[in-house]
Amino acid sequence: MPPARLENMASDTVLRLDGLSKRFGPVLAVDGVRLDLRRGEVLALLGENGAGKTTLMNMLFGHYMPDDGRVEVAGPDGVLRPLPPGHPQAALAAGIGMVHQHFTLAENLDALDNILLGSEPLRTLRRHRAAARRRVEGIMRRSGLVAPLEVPVGRLSVGERQRVEILKALYRDARILVLDEPTAVLTPQEADALFENIGAMTRDGLSVIFISHKLREVLAFSQRIAVLRHGRKVGEIATAQADERQIARLMVGADTPGIARETLEPGAPVLELAGVSLRGRSARDSLSGLDLRVRAREIVGIAGVSGNGQGALAAVVSGLRRPEAGQVLIDGAPVARPDPRAMIRAGVGRIPEDRHRDGIVGAMSVAENMVIERLDSPEVARRGLLQKRRIRAHAEALAREYDVRGPGIEAPARLLSGGNIQKLILARVFDRAPGVILANQPTRGLDMGAAAEVARRLLEARARGAGVLLISEDLDEVLRLADRIFVIHDGRLHEAASREREAIGLMMAGRAAGAAA
Repeated sequence: MPPARLENMASDTVLRLDGLSKRFGPVLAVDGVRLDLRRGEVLALLGENGAGKTTLMNMLFGHYMPDDGRVEVAGPDGVLRPLPPGHPQAALAAGIGMVHQHFTLAENLDALDNILLGSEPLRTLRRHRAAARRRVEGIMRRSGLVAPLEVPVGRLSVGERQRVEILKALYRDARILVLDEPTAVLTPQEADALFENIGAMTRDGLSVIFISHKLREVLAFSQRIAVLRHGRKVGEIATAQADERQIARLMVGADTPGIARETLEPGAPVLELAGVSLRGRSARDSLSGLDLRVRAREIVGIAGVSGNGQGALAAVVSGLRRPEAGQVLIDGAPVARPDPRAMIRAGVGRIPEDRHRDGIVGAMSVAENMVIERLDSPEVARRGLLQKRRIRAHAEALAREYDVRGPGIEAPARLLSGGNIQKLILARVFDRAPGVILANQPTRGLDMGAAAEVARRLLEARARGAGVLLISEDLDEVLRLADRIFVIHDGRLHEAASREREAIGLMMAGRAAGAAA
């Protein structure tokens, strides 16, 4: 269970964003946003993709110059003073620390060197490593954030790397901490421990801006919620008075439709992995004797912490990597040479994890990307010639049905936003009505409305008879959609005996996999 909501200890303002605005050409990304942060407070900042959250935080940290407005930070005397715009060093000196969703650590250096990196003068004859270590150990004792300081970061767990990132900010005397999706790659137990640690620090006066898509954590962790929509702040509410439906209405301007998974009788197996093994650079990039069966009218969820073999599993099902041992079967028949073309012809629809690298050919048009997996269809190509008029008409219909927005279907696909690229991929996959769907992190980075639409499409495919393999690091998503749940850890699969978050979280950490197996 998430920890009890942290209590606010003070009301004096330590940070003010005063009427910040930012344009990128004709697009007004942030429009006159005013936001206050108090001492010892956790403020949740929410909004759909493209709502302006990242742009706003980049102006706070000095990465972007605002077109209007200013950032004010309280000094030691408590007086708010303007922060020089466009100067990250000034933000650091003012006590602002930022921990990004994707870690910015040097994996070949140990944790202590990563914490010190950038905090020492470039031209120094002597490093005071022992004194720095004592200071870091003091921070760890006060905050409860503990990490092995002498171990190379590349050998640390994801949770330990997260702690190193926060220790790095605290070492620079951060009084204001910005956390961008801090639990995206953590097990539920690691997330709960992080909340407890930050709760202790807020009681000592640390102020936190917390960006997340996970409303359960927002309601447990914050005292106040601010919501952005289309670059404007559209609402602010005390967390104690909020609920998920109210927040969703603020974020999208309407109620997000609920997703209900009806009970269906599963059919015959449509996808099977029999003793599949694959050797990678490490145990986390390998597969070891995987046995898995996905049946028609069934969603099988794969939960796990990032980097435990999910990529290798998806590559095998996609045909991008051939197993060194074992077989892949579609509708009971082995796939002799499982490459991407063979898997597509066998009826596998693929929603890849990296939509930009693996989901589209950026230089090709939106319309061409929508039919790229149907080039052997006479409606798309005849005698080696593309049927451009039919392709265009087909793409226009799919763009309307799936609400793919952008500069037009003739424009290069790389010009679409991430959310619209995902809609393009969904349109391409579901239009073929495949018997097997690989959905690898299908809602990562999507806002609530787009994520709900993805879930609806997957459940519709399940209802018409498809088998879905859902790989997701969002445990809530797996619990909401999957009929059966497996946990992947170090390239091995273990079926979850229950749907309890705590039990699955322990399996994700590798502490109960043997018993569950």
